[in-house]
Amino acid sequence: MTIGLVPGSSGRIDDDKKITYFSNKYVLGLTVVAGIGGLLFGYDTGVISGALLYIRDDFEAVNQSSFLQETIVSMALLGAMIGAAAGGWLNDVQGRKSATLIADVIFAVGSFVMAAAPDPYVLIFGRLLVGLGVGIASVTAPMYIAEAAPSEIRGGLVSTNVLMITGGQFLSYLVNLGFTQVRGTWRWMLGIAAVPAILQFGLMLLLPESPRWLYKNRGSSEAVVTLSKIYDPDRLNDELQHLSNALEEERSGRNSVRYRDVFRIKEIRLAFLAGAGLQAFQQFTGINTVMYYSPTIVQMAGFGSNQLALQLSLIVALMNAAGTVVGIYLIDYVGRRKLALSSLTGVILSLVLLSVAFFLESSGNTSMGWVAVLGLVLYISSFAPGMGPVPWTVNSEIYPESYRGICGGMAATVNWVSNLIVAQSFLSVADAVGTGMTFSILAVIAVVAVAFVLIFVPETKGLTFEEVEKLWRIRARGNHNGAESLLEDNRT
Repeated sequence: MTIGLVPGSSGRIDDDKKITYFSNKYVLGLTVVAGIGGLLFGYDTGVISGALLYIRDDFEAVNQSSFLQETIVSMALLGAMIGAAAGGWLNDVQGRKSATLIADVIFAVGSFVMAAAPDPYVLIFGRLLVGLGVGIASVTAPMYIAEAAPSEIRGGLVSTNVLMITGGQFLSYLVNLGFTQVRGTWRWMLGIAAVPAILQFGLMLLLPESPRWLYKNRGSSEAVVTLSKIYDPDRLNDELQHLSNALEEERSGRNSVRYRDVFRIKEIRLAFLAGAGLQAFQQFTGINTVMYYSPTIVQMAGFGSNQLALQLSLIVALMNAAGTVVGIYLIDYVGRRKLALSSLTGVILSLVLLSVAFFLESSGNTSMGWVAVLGLVLYISSFAPGMGPVPWTVNSEIYPESYRGICGGMAATVNWVSNLIVAQSFLSVADAVGTGMTFSILAVIAVVAVAFVLIFVPETKGLTFEEVEKLWRIRARGNHNGAESLLEDNRT
């Protein structure tokens, strides 16, 4: 009989006592409501590609200025960087629930500002506001879900937030197509995003704060109310004991949380290196090159029709969402590390295929278009189940309680900075060295990512938060074998 890790004194329970993904509707409900933040994240990153076509028609200044077009697109990314950086602090001070509510208000206001913008500069301000909301949500949603989730299904539940992100991107493509014949086009495309933000605000008012944040900041009584809806009485007592032990150890070890300690304390530094590195490699292996520029890539491959390019891009977005569903199952079954490595292997192969297709196409071989499309399909099929959810899941579970907010915020900021670099450089690099060479560069980065995961990212599948902290303390002492022994003990 296989044994699963739980927060009990022995660390294990029998299979018939384990919580499964669908067995606790309360936890699943918390996850879906918190995941609306991911939906906002995905929708905002996808909707602007279609809306920009009509913004250019309405504002002559935008149509005549590539700089204004780039600013309209990238201002949300700048806002997301600021929001992610501030979101870590906001989560620690105000709590996960309050941070979500604040993000919803900022996002909704930004959506209304964009929809009513009389000129490009007000539109840019609205883009900054929605970016701030998205940045806060990108930190808060996975953290809130992880802290309410039982350890054996934590990966799948946090990955549900990634499913909401990819679902939001797919939804944005459908909305773009749906409003092309409606008066006001881009104003509807951008303004309608306020609806899920308002919905989440109303639902979050009915939900509790994260039980771990409550236990640390307001005592055990409020935390018990929430935890009792997740665990049976025996397991509830074990969970409370772990929370008590972790809080006591934390209070005796240090008096305050400081940003410099992220780099000064070795176990936190190692955890942050792993988390931030995964976030950076998620972007630098090219995912938003594919999501932002898939119509352009399709046209580069020889398909000149705008309609065909958009239809093929819609298929790519649908596959991204479908692949995330696969990841929800695999991340707690296969594990984070193995899933990332297998995902990166497929990414490397697909990037090599894309590179070869474009090299041959540039040499005059006109039959390579469908090979390039196949490369895109293979890429998204490989990336979506692994490197899509793994960085967010790992970052939600590898930091000590006191540093979970600031480290999660810093790592998310790394993701957004990397996102901006990739989005702003892809077309320029492709013009400078060619599309085939650009994909070759991304393939080399993916190889480096494999080495990074092998060296710096341990497996955390099924571990409690407290055991993850122990794992980093062991690795900080240079005893990687000891860390692996801890993992093996929990798998047997």
